[in-house]
Order: sequence, then structure tokens, then C-alpha cells
Amino acid sequence: MPVHAQFSSWTADNGNGTFTNPLFYDEFSDPDILRVGDDYYLAGTTMHAVPGLVILHSKDLVNWENISYCFDRFDFDDPAFSLKNGKEIYGEGIWAPAIRYSNGQFYVFSNINGKGLQCYTAKDIRGPWEHHNMKGRIYDLSVLFDDDGKIYAIHGYGEVHCTELKADMSGPVEGTDRVIIPNGSAVGEGHHMYKINGMYYLISTDYKPNGRTLCSRSKNIYGPYETCVITADETFGYHAAPLTQWKGRIVPDGSQFVIPKADENATACSNIHQGGIVEDQNGQWWALLMQDFHSIGRTVTLAPVTWKDGWPFVGLEGNLGRAPRTWFKPQLPQQFPSAPYNRCENFDGKQLGRVWQWNHNPEEKMWSLNNGRLRLKTMPAEQLMWARNTLTQRVIGPSSITTVELFINGMKNGDVAGLGNINVPCSWIGIVKNEKQTLLRWFEQVNNDTIDQPISLPHGKIWLRMCGDFDNDKAEYAYSVDGEHFYNLGCEMRLSYQLVTFQGSRHALFAFNKNGKNGGYAEFDNFTVVEPEADRSQNIPYGKTFRIINLATGRPMHAQLHGLMYDTDARNNSQQTHFRLIDKGQGMVSLQCEDGRYVWVSGIGLPGDVRLTNDSSKAEVFLWQDYLGGEFMLMSMRTHQYIGKSPTTGSPYSMDYKGADPARRNGSVLRWEEVK
Repeated sequence: MPVHAQFSSWTADNGNGTFTNPLFYDEFSDPDILRVGDDYYLAGTTMHAVPGLVILHSKDLVNWENISYCFDRFDFDDPAFSLKNGKEIYGEGIWAPAIRYSNGQFYVFSNINGKGLQCYTAKDIRGPWEHHNMKGRIYDLSVLFDDDGKIYAIHGYGEVHCTELKADMSGPVEGTDRVIIPNGSAVGEGHHMYKINGMYYLISTDYKPNGRTLCSRSKNIYGPYETCVITADETFGYHAAPLTQWKGRIVPDGSQFVIPKADENATACSNIHQGGIVEDQNGQWWALLMQDFHSIGRTVTLAPVTWKDGWPFVGLEGNLGRAPRTWFKPQLPQQFPSAPYNRCENFDGKQLGRVWQWNHNPEEKMWSLNNGRLRLKTMPAEQLMWARNTLTQRVIGPSSITTVELFINGMKNGDVAGLGNINVPCSWIGIVKNEKQTLLRWFEQVNNDTIDQPISLPHGKIWLRMCGDFDNDKAEYAYSVDGEHFYNLGCEMRLSYQLVTFQGSRHALFAFNKNGKNGGYAEFDNFTVVEPEADRSQNIPYGKTFRIINLATGRPMHAQLHGLMYDTDARNNSQQTHFRLIDKGQGMVSLQCEDGRYVWVSGIGLPGDVRLTNDSSKAEVFLWQDYLGGEFMLMSMRTHQYIGKSPTTGSPYSMDYKGADPARRNGSVLRWEEVK
């Protein structure tokens, strides 16, 4: 049988020499990539959460480890950074970093809303980091250390500016700001500037009317620049998430929220966009781009880059601008397949695991690790989004089951503690302590729904659980009094994305007092995350006989005796609808009908070119594209285009599809079902 590793947590590495996007099935926004020798570093946005400015490390661009944050907490006195005095910085913390290395030192540049440009420097990527407040209104930037010793910051939306920076990182050089690309050039933001063979290349993203990644190039840093799109419309069959609609920012419970129905045909920003490019040790170029990925937030894609006519197009020859979801790993020293974080936590250590982040600056005296438990002392708050010392980590998809033990004996009157989802709208399940009784409460902010259930916990302990189906933007809560038998509480909840926190859903361990005073404490232990879909070892149906169903029509693929590939009635279960795979190694396969004929493609893959032959040497070789849940695409290794059939024209199968549409209904996304 082919080698295909089994994993308990999502990793892009398939264990057979290929990888499947996303790199991480959790949020990692605004990625910027840096190579130093044989090491790769990826910096990402952390907004209002701390520790801040996350940095991952890899040797092979596929397997990553979280090795550093640039700071433990925001070092500003402003109470908004600590959720004090009714002020907050949701979605306005630190974002869109640029990571660079020069003169034996690492630099991470980023913006903090209201504070201006910030720079963090370190000799060692693991720190310690020194903070330089450079001020100045420079954001969503890229930084280039040029050959002549000058340091340039590239920034601005539409009208792109270039500003020199001082070498000591004390601020911009006065009087150096210049417009290098004027408004009206269809150029966006999220810049990544490179100097390659004497030419300046600026990678940026435009969102009007939907996401696209562009490249602008010039022989001079100040222009003039010419621009073209280097990738568009690559969604891997994921439509845009619904955006929460409401008035205000963090509003009281009972406010009106609307989560509209998702437009399954819309791309919006669900296509790969905004990110950087990097050259590996073998001269191959790669792009690391993000995409809006439903209620998870923004994920990262690794895609090959093909240079053509001096432009770094994302994708492969024959299908430039689109990226394979599954592709071959870079030919670099191989790392053991691994996830970037250990998401489970028993709180036995002296420090929290790297996956955890506080929601705003924590009050250090009000939390601790005691006897193998996390203790949160309660402080006044009106609701979850205002609760200080809330400990969070990103949810992980496609689906996951998160469970934590809550100990309540230290809670006092008015205390509320539990497991929640930090988002707008938020939700939670937990314990409310009143003078007369202990309540188990489920709360969903979108409809201001509350279910209270008196509960007796003689051992002072309860298990709380969230089951999330994040690809389909839904979740539900459950509880247990013995750790074995769980009972759902409340309804299945819709999840969304929104532009206030600018983050996807986040698990939250929280404790606050609703009576406006400090109370007691809650303790948490044995936080576990189970990922049912992390193990993809059975996703390619080697050794099985199966039918192939086209998602656009629900009709099975049919190998006609006439020699063409067409479709047929769903009830047809004849030999001509049965197929098996011929393993070609590293996820490459040929397709054989049960009657012995092989699928081959003649001509240039137009409708009618997908045919059947008895000659195995003519069989088309495909790279299996894993779309999870039994869904897949077949990409030709000759043309890098896909098998598909129009759902409307009546034409037979072709091999001229560029990729999936957001709804997976253009005829190129298929599903296999085993024939028993």
C-alpha cells in the first residue's frame, strides 16, 4: 500500500512526498515569509491577543513550529490594551508584519493602531526582542534593505508610497516619502517588496471588487511600475464566509445581530491572496498566501511559483494563476510531519503552551498555574467580550471537538466561568454561581438566547465541550458530570466572520463576576482537542472499487462503450460506473474502469477528449487533489488542468478546467463512494 501518514492533528504533510493545503487548518493572518540560509521563518498577525507577533520556523516550508513571539504584552499605558475602563483594541492591535534579516539581525516591522509603526529586533529569532516605537503613519507595509544600504518602507492602499527608514529604527527619514504608484493603477495593499536580479518586484493584494494578488515591477525603486495579476479565483472550492452585521463594536448582550446566508457562488476574499514569495535552496520559488476560510478566519496556502516573461505567477505551466491544493513538497531536507502547536494542555508545566494567547493584556496577579490547574480569579465584566484574563486559542478545522474540565469550588456569588467562543457574536457554556443555586448556562449572543439549568456538582467539577464543524460554520456545546456521558445543551449555532476583531472563532477559558466586583476563582484542567479529520490516510481510495459522482449534477461518471467518458443516471451501478486506482507513487494515480479499460486524454483535453483505452501505457497520470470528506479533483500531470464535465451544456467530460469554483458546482469537483 502507498505510504500515507496518520496524524492526530492537522498537518499539510501527507507523508508521501506531497502536501495538501492549507498549511495550518487554523488562523494565521497576513503571512510574511523569510529565508535565512536553510531556515524559513513565517511572521503573522496577532491583533489584540498576546503574546504578540507570532513567528514560525521550518526547514521544508511544509512542517512548521512556533518558536517565538516578539513581545509578551503590549507595553503601552493606554487602558484599552488591557480591556480596562470600557475600552478595547479588538482588531486594532498589531497586524500585517514584515519580517527581515540584515547585518546579523532579525527585524519585524508592524503597525499598532493609534501608536504608529513599530519595529522589533533580535540577534536570535527566539529573542529577546527589543521594541522600537518608530511612530509615523506607515502600516500594512513591506520593508526592503537595499544593496546601497538604504532601508525602504513600502505602504499605502491604491496610492503606494515609499519612505526611507533610519538605520537605528528611530523613525522614518524626514522628507523622503514619495508616491511610487499613483491611484488608479488597480493596485491594493498588503505589500511585499523584493529585489531580484536588479529588478524591484512588489507583491500586493487588491480587494475591489474581490481578492486578487498582483505584481508590480520596475528597474527603479521609485518607478515607473508595470503591473499584472499573478493569481486570482483560486478558492479550492471554498466560498466566502457570511459577515456578521450589527451596529457598533463590542455591544451589550441583547443587541441585534444578523448573520446573513452565505453566497456560495461568491469569491470575495476566499481566494488565495496577500502574502509573500521566497526562493528555496534549489532555485524553486514558492508563494505563501492567505485566504479567508469561513469562521476559522484566515489560513495559509503554499503554492509553487512559475516565472514567465519575468513575472512570478502563482501556479504551474499550463495553468498559471491557479494553485494545486495538493502538490509535491519542496526538494529540501525532510522534516518529520508535524503540527506547529500542541493544542492540548494539562497545565502541569510552569508556563502555558505556545498555542495560548490572552485576550488583551492580562492582569498578572489574577491568574496562576497551581497544582496542575489553570486558576483564573474573577474580575468585574458585563459579558464574555469584556472579561479580562480570558485565555484563548484558535479553533482548528475542518472539524474538532474541544473539551475542558472546570472546577467550581472557588467560585463565589456572581461568578461566571466556562468555555466560550470569542467572536462577534460570542457564545459560551459554563457555570453561574448565585447565592441560592448553581446554574449551568448556555448562551448565544446572536439571538440573545439563554438556557439555565440548575445543576448539582458534589465533586465541584464539570466537563464542558464545544463541537465545531468549521468548514460549514456551525457548532454546538455539550456538558458531562462524569467525563464519559455528554449531553448537548442549546441549539446548533451558526458561526461567522467579521471585521471588528478581524479574527476567526477562538476557544476561550474565562471567569468573570457579573455583579461588578472581584469574586472568587475558577480552575481549569485537561484541555483537549480532538480532530476527527486530521488523519487523511484513507482519503485516497487505494485498493477499492468506487463510483465517481460529479458534485455539480449528482450523476456518476460513466465509461461509455462508445469510448467516451460521460455521465449516467444515479441508479446506474453497472461495471462502466465502477473504477479503481493504479498507484503511480506520491499521490499520482491512473484511473481504470472495472471493465479493464483505462482513462486517457487525447488532443488538448476538450470535451470528448477524455476517453477509454485498453492500452495501459496511454493512461493519463493524475495527481489526486484531496478536497476532504470523499471529495477530490484529478489534475493532469501533463497539462496541470483538471478533469470535469459541464453541468449545463450536455458535453462529455473534458480536461480543460482551471480549478474549482467557490460552490464546487462547475463540474470539476468529484466525490468517490465505495462499491461494496
